[in-house]
Amino acid sequence: MSGLTIKKEGALDLVSLGALVNRLDPGIIPFRKATECRIHVSGGEFNVAANLSDCFGMKTGIVSAMVDYPIGELIAERVRAMGVKPFYKHFKHNGVNGPNMATVYSDQGHGVRPPVVFYNRSNEGGALLKPGDFQWDEIFAQGVRWFHSGGIFAALSETTGEVIIEGMKAAKKAGAVTSFDLNFRAKLWNIWGGEKKAAEVIARIVENVDVLVGNEEDLQKGLGIAGQDVESKSKLDPTAFFGMIDKVVKKHPNVKAVATTLREVHSTNHHSWAAVAWIDGKTYISPTAELDVVDRVGGGDGYAAGFFYGLLSGEQPQEAVNLGWAHGAMLTTTPGDTTMVTVDQVRAFAKGGSARIQR
Repeated sequence: MSGLTIKKEGALDLVSLGALVNRLDPGIIPFRKATECRIHVSGGEFNVAANLSDCFGMKTGIVSAMVDYPIGELIAERVRAMGVKPFYKHFKHNGVNGPNMATVYSDQGHGVRPPVVFYNRSNEGGALLKPGDFQWDEIFAQGVRWFHSGGIFAALSETTGEVIIEGMKAAKKAGAVTSFDLNFRAKLWNIWGGEKKAAEVIARIVENVDVLVGNEEDLQKGLGIAGQDVESKSKLDPTAFFGMIDKVVKKHPNVKAVATTLREVHSTNHHSWAAVAWIDGKTYISPTAELDVVDRVGGGDGYAAGFFYGLLSGEQPQEAVNLGWAHGAMLTTTPGDTTMVTVDQVRAFAKGGSARIQR
């Protein structure tokens, strides 16, 4: 079906490796005029583990840095609340300048005004992680079915990509499926290496990867693969994405699946939303939904979680794509980066459910 050899059972269905962050969200108010913020706990890699646990009822873990100070405690509490098992490398905060848990600042925008995202990742604990910090044999000893990481963590420092490679090799040795979300962030890579360094590091990671998540731009910039000269009809046209797959698989023949979301932004609060995947030589396309967006952050991680859930649960590939698409869509209807919906709601929407009131 999927070309993936997924273990039937394990103590953990999925383990993610990545940095945990707190996201400050002033809602629709721009930061320059904000007087208060909500705090969301996030991290591109963590979000997948949290969504799989909280919405889909799977057993998941997160391998990450944890700084022992109040912000770290806030984040650790939210990790526990989402039912994710932590594997932390602990750092002590010196009370002045760190190490810190990173902060992401992200308003929600509204209408014609887009969301604005910026960071304070100064002296971030996650960026200090290096090979040898985790006992991978112990993490995988109980049985792990799927191991996931991403390009945001890879971009944090010269050592984080090496940690991913170490984790991926241990995962392959333990018989886990491996996935990597390219999540190319130019701002992060530009601090220490730029696109050239990104392509070098990511190429070494992807040698160990079974499932890639990333859009056309991620594939071009993250993998250093030239795009097709295709004039896309719209952002929802998957032609350019599918046109690149041959080059991806030629460069990385170990990759069995590539998946992404397709999003056309009409305004901050109105998106057309679809998803696609190439799985073991075949292509799959979701329906298209018109979304009334509350908070777009985390939608892609929502898709990845639902897609992985479908594959881990033995669903047909088309159903896995539809579950990911449905969960990502529903995630944009709530504030924050992680799920607030149930698997029953996701399944109903994936089957063509409506927004009629449920009494």
